[in-house]
Amino acid sequence: MRNFKNYEIWIDSIELTDVIYDICESFPKNELYQLGSQMERAVVSIPSNIAEGAGRRSEAEFAHFLDIALGSAYELETQLIIAKRRKYISKELFETTDENIMSIQKRIGSFIATIIGER
Repeated sequence: MRNFKNYEIWIDSIELTDVIYDICESFPKNELYQLGSQMERAVVSIPSNIAEGAGRRSEAEFAHFLDIALGSAYELETQLIIAKRRKYISKELFETTDENIMSIQKRIGSFIATIIGER
């Protein structure tokens, strides 16, 4: 059985979850249940799907859940861009967080390729 807690992408996505929750706490009240809620759901989906996939029996199923996590990471990146455009976060915080998201995206993509045997 795979131990999802040992995967660096899971560990890093858990840390990203803390960052996004902190960011969303600073949003205007009218966004707490709109953009903030969507961002929180997207970021929680990343480590959750990594964990769920790790619990599946086949490599194909694992890759499928990693693909869902990857989609959530792209969704989150889009929402972060919206938050920046709305001036809910600073340019510096945006850049740091966006770099973290893109790193996770690349590593999930590489992990999927490894699992399904692509090079």
